[in-house]
Amino acid sequence: MPIVRPGWFRPGNSLEGIIQNRVAQITEARLKEHLKRIVGIRHHRSAPAALEAAGDYITDQFRAAGLSVRHHGFEAFGHQNRNVVGSIRDRAGNVTGRPLLILAAHYDTVAQSPGADDNASGVAVMLETARTLADLDRPGRVLFIGFAQEEQQCLGSTHYALKARRSGLNIRGMIALECVGYASHETGSQQRLTELPIPVPDVGNFLGVVGNPEAAALKQRFESAAGRFVPDLPVVGLVVPNAGRDFPDTRRSDHAPFWDVGYPALMLTDTANFRNPWYHQPGDRLETLDLPYMAKVTRAIVAFLVEAALTEE
Repeated sequence: MPIVRPGWFRPGNSLEGIIQNRVAQITEARLKEHLKRIVGIRHHRSAPAALEAAGDYITDQFRAAGLSVRHHGFEAFGHQNRNVVGSIRDRAGNVTGRPLLILAAHYDTVAQSPGADDNASGVAVMLETARTLADLDRPGRVLFIGFAQEEQQCLGSTHYALKARRSGLNIRGMIALECVGYASHETGSQQRLTELPIPVPDVGNFLGVVGNPEAAALKQRFESAAGRFVPDLPVVGLVVPNAGRDFPDTRRSDHAPFWDVGYPALMLTDTANFRNPWYHQPGDRLETLDLPYMAKVTRAIVAFLVEAALTEE
C-alpha cells in the first residue's frame, strides 16, 4: 500500500481532497484552446514549419506552467528534430536517485492529416495535466515529454528510451497518450482486435490501457484512480507479454521503445483506427473530437499522477 507523507499536505487537506481539487480544474474549454493551436498537418516534409511551431507551443506551455524545459535533439530525414521535456522536481530541487514518472505524447502527424485525434488530443491532455500538477509538493520527479517523429517508427521515443537505459535512468513508469479524443456511444462503433485475449465492448466510449508485465501494478493503480475519481469513464485494460510482439497493434506508439528496454510503460488510447474513421485521413479535425470524453481522460490521468506523486510505494 502507498505510504502518504502528511508533511506534503497543507493543514486540513486530505489526499482525496487534493486529488478532487486538481481534477476539478480540468475544463473542456482549456483543452479546446490547446487543440486550436495544435491541429493541422505537422510533418517534417509536408509541413515542417507547423511541426516546429508545435514544438515551440509545447515549450512555451511547459514554461508557462513553471516547468524546467530542455530539448532532446536528434537528426532524422535531414531534419533537426527535438523531443521537448518539461520536468517537475521536488521543492528542494534534489533529484538524485529519485524515480521518474513520465507522461508523453507525440506532436507530429502523417503527411496528409491535420491530426486532431492523432495526436493533438494527446498533446492537449498532456499540457493540461502538466499545468494542473506543476505546483505540487512531491517526493520524486514527474516528466512531461512531447515526442517528435512517432509516425516514423517512433524515432523520438526510441532515441530517448535508449539513452535513458544507457544512463541508468530510474523510470518508475511511462505513460504514452496515443489518440485520446475520439469516442462514440453508438452500438457497433468499436471494432474488436480479434487477436486480443480479452473481450472488447462494441461501443467506442472506453479508454484502452495497455501495459507490459513490468507495468502491471502501474496499470492497476491507474484503473483504481480512474474508477474512484472519474467513475463515468469506462476503462478496458490489458497486460501483454513479450513487449507486445505477439500483438503488434499494441506496439503502435511511443511506449513500445520503453517496453523494448525493459521499462514499465502504458499506452492510453481511444484505439485509433479501430474506432475513429478519420484516422490518418484529412478528416481528422477538431470538430470530430469528443471534448467531454477528452476531459474525462484528463481527469483520470490527473487523479492517478497526483496520487502517485504524493505517495510512495
